[in-house]
Amino acid sequence: MIKAVLVFGMTLFMSFNSFGQPGNRGDRKKPPTFKQLLKDMDANEDGKLSKEEVKGPLKEVFAKVDTDEDGFITEKEFEKAPKPKKGERKEKG
Repeated sequence: MIKAVLVFGMTLFMSFNSFGQPGNRGDRKKPPTFKQLLKDMDANEDGKLSKEEVKGPLKEVFAKVDTDEDGFITEKEFEKAPKPKKGERKEKG
C-alpha cells in the first residue's frame, strides 16, 4: 500500500513538474522579418517604413535604425540594425 502511494505521489509530482517547465525553446517567438513588417505596417505600400507607419519597439529605436536619416527604414537598414540583447527590451508598467 505504501509503495502504491509513493508511486502515485511521484507520478503526480512528475506530471506537475513537467507542466511547469518551459517547452521546447524552438517554440519561442522569433523577431519579425522585414517582409512581415511591411505586410503589417507599410500603409502606402512603398516598400519602406516611415516613422508614422511603425509601431511598438521599432518606433522607439527608429532613429538608430534609420542610418541615412531620410525618415524611412529600408530593408538594407533593417538588416544592418543592431539586434536587441536578451532582457534589453523595456517593460512598460
